[in-house]
Formats: sequence, structure tokens, C-alpha cells
Amino acid sequence: MTAADEIQVVIFRVGPQEFALDIFQIERILRYERPAILPHAPDFLEGVVQYGEAVVPVVDLRKRLEVPAELGDDVRIMVLRLDEQKVGIMVDQVLEVTRIDSTAISAPPPLVKGLAADYIAGIISRPHRTIVMLHAGRLLNAKERIALGDLPRMTEPVGQGRRGKKSHQP
Repeated sequence: MTAADEIQVVIFRVGPQEFALDIFQIERILRYERPAILPHAPDFLEGVVQYGEAVVPVVDLRKRLEVPAELGDDVRIMVLRLDEQKVGIMVDQVLEVTRIDSTAISAPPPLVKGLAADYIAGIISRPHRTIVMLHAGRLLNAKERIALGDLPRMTEPVGQGRRGKKSHQP
């Protein structure tokens, strides 16, 4: 196996299931901090967190995948690059960063249909483990991305360090 046959992935857990994303889709992994809630934000958005000199919208991947979960000590926010946008996703635990032989990733089975099929890029089979490879670019649909595109105006006070204060909108 050559390096050209491998991809590097971040394996993480959401509920009981293990998932993976190509490491090139992930900009940074942050310790969990409660997102600042935005008034009138879309339902899929948990809020925003400070990231560098800007804010990043946060989506709870557990809700997106309809997996019940509590906020544990291992919860992390993975900052993803989705085209021109950065989005944080909440996961229960980051398990490892590893190289996977690209031939070990199989296509999703034909029974996987609907919304779930949109998210799934493939299945990684390892001894005693089945890991679902996600397609980061499909975690949000076009309408949701447009809604996130409107966020800079909504989040400006947070980006200026006024977190926790109510924003007054006309």
C-alpha cells in the first residue's frame, strides 16, 4: 500500500456509532464550550462560538443524525470547512486520527436511502468495527447554507466580545 492509496481520517463517536471525516475537511477540533444562542436563529443551529477573531455557527451532529445524547466531558466541536463557510459540528467524542486504505472504504449499501444516504460517503470496515464515513459537504442542505450565510450580520456583537448580552433587533 502506498501513501497515494491512503486517506487520513478523524474517527469520532456520535451516540453509540463511530463516524469518520476526511481530515482535509476539518480545520480544528475544539473543546466544547456552550454556544451563544442567537435570537431567531434557524432550528438546526445550536448557536455560535468564538473561533479566532470571528464566530463559527455550531450544528449539533447528534440532532442532525437523530441520535439522543447528553453533554459529556468528551464532547468536542469540530470546525469544518464547507466551501467558503466554516461550521462547527458537535460530536460526543473524538477517538483517533488514522490512515485508511482507500480500498477499505465501500459504497453505502443500497438499502440506505433518503436523508441518511445524502450524508454517507462510504463504510469503513475494520476488525470488530464498522465506521460510517460522512460527506461533510452534505451535512447542510442549500437552504441551511444560505441561512448560515446570513449569520455574520446576526453575530457581529458576539464577534466583538459582547457574548451573553441580548441583541436588540428592530
